[in-house]
Amino acid sequence: MRTPTTFERAVDAKDIGALTELLAPDVAFRSPVVYRAYEGRELVSAVLGAASRVFEDFEYVQRFHSDDRAALIFKARVGEREVEGLDLVRFDEDGKVSELTVMVRPMSGVHALAAAMGEELERLGVAPPRVAE
Repeated sequence: MRTPTTFERAVDAKDIGALTELLAPDVAFRSPVVYRAYEGRELVSAVLGAASRVFEDFEYVQRFHSDDRAALIFKARVGEREVEGLDLVRFDEDGKVSELTVMVRPMSGVHALAAAMGEELERLGVAPPRVAE
């Protein structure tokens, strides 16, 4: 069994400061509920902080690693909804997270996540990414 990465340990600890340090300056976060990616360390850090408050009983249950990527399967709760999900992580040449894509199931969990994250991000004043016009 491979030992957890620094990224996984920071997620498990809900250590947003450590997570922020692990993000590349131009990191892209692809949410399961928003079409466009959140981009940049500061914005992605805020989104991850919100997610750490929304997901309860978060636990990585399986891990798959390659040289510059990880697929991390998790289970958690969002309010009363149990969810399963997948974090696809890409690391740059410096070992920083350059891309993070999250997928969640079932649909009822996605709806609960969208509502809870929307409220949390609104509270923080973080707007969803906009499509260029």
